[in-house]
Amino acid sequence: MRILVSGATGVIGRRVIPLLLAQGHTVTALTRHSLTHQLPAGAQLAVADLFDPDALNRAVAGHDVLINLATHMPSSSVKMMFRSAWRLNDRIRSEGVANLVAAARNGGVTTFIQESFAPAYPDQADRWIGEQTPLAPAGYNATLLDAERSVATFSTGDRTGVILRFAAFYGPDAMQVHAYIDGLRRGWALLPGGSKRFISSVSHDDAAAAVVAALKAPAGAYNVGDDEPVRRAVYFGSLAAALGVGQPRFLPGWTAPLLGTVGPTMARSLRLSNRKLKEATGWTPKFPSVREGWRSLIEMQCSPK
Repeated sequence: MRILVSGATGVIGRRVIPLLLAQGHTVTALTRHSLTHQLPAGAQLAVADLFDPDALNRAVAGHDVLINLATHMPSSSVKMMFRSAWRLNDRIRSEGVANLVAAARNGGVTTFIQESFAPAYPDQADRWIGEQTPLAPAGYNATLLDAERSVATFSTGDRTGVILRFAAFYGPDAMQVHAYIDGLRRGWALLPGGSKRFISSVSHDDAAAAVVAALKAPAGAYNVGDDEPVRRAVYFGSLAAALGVGQPRFLPGWTAPLLGTVGPTMARSLRLSNRKLKEATGWTPKFPSVREGWRSLIEMQCSPK
């Protein structure tokens, strides 16, 4: 298939493209600037801004599939606390995705795959969360609803719109993981809400494999997470053990509002089910839980370069 990937140089996009190429697909990376030195061998390049409909129409034409992984995350944990740091991400998810969907329709694309964000689900305590649970994003992340609505309108006739609601990412190039490691070395688990709440995670590599698997998925929304969400005591405790440091103390629930716009979302208890995606596509994560993922991450960081 001829596949266009937007957000191709991001943490998931740069893992997705080699997987697609290995399957024999013709892959085009959509970027705002000419960045050929960052692309895997064999990938083609299309240059267009998500806010330029004419340029997008030219870039999208002739492709069978459009995978949109474009986001603009704040550049530090501190900046994430401020609503203003999310404005470009808002525009990408509202205006940018709508432009991509329109270009996909104009260009004859038959499958549109869109990233989304599973922590937009409401706190469900110990209950499992399936895709039928209504989303309840915080204000800083409310525009993901715009993105999902745009993709839902794409799914008519012979067109398939797929939404991937990713759990919390982890991997060697995950900004928050470096913050967690620094916190653990100081004796603290840097998430509000205490030790008993659930957290659902997925490694960058498993997330990329899920994107490729979604080429076979029927239209709809799918949760992308590990097989086994864990309580925060296990999440941080297993990372501390992999690091060889002591078990951490946990921030109490009242600290969540002190962390700005993202604090209440970070405090939610989310036990995400990945059953729908697994049954639809055959995808399964390499790491069943973060326990195995942490060990692999630390071993990779400690291995000789």
